[in-house]
Amino acid sequence: MFFNQGDPMPTIRVDLFEGRTPEQKKNLVKGITQACVDALGSKPENVDVILNDVKRSDWATGGELHSEPKKS
Repeated sequence: MFFNQGDPMPTIRVDLFEGRTPEQKKNLVKGITQACVDALGSKPENVDVILNDVKRSDWATGGELHSEPKKS
């Protein structure tokens, strides 16, 4: 795969619930970085991954906060 050296490299932003261990995060960013290398021909050192830890009380799906008990 050919890549123009002047083109910007990817910045990947990942939102996830807080509580992941540093080892889990390390494995995640390694996997994402490798995917960019494989799919885009990126150099690993040019791939930025930004992890955003979000509290369950700050994330909602379908109008329901993830911190609230699920309704049956």
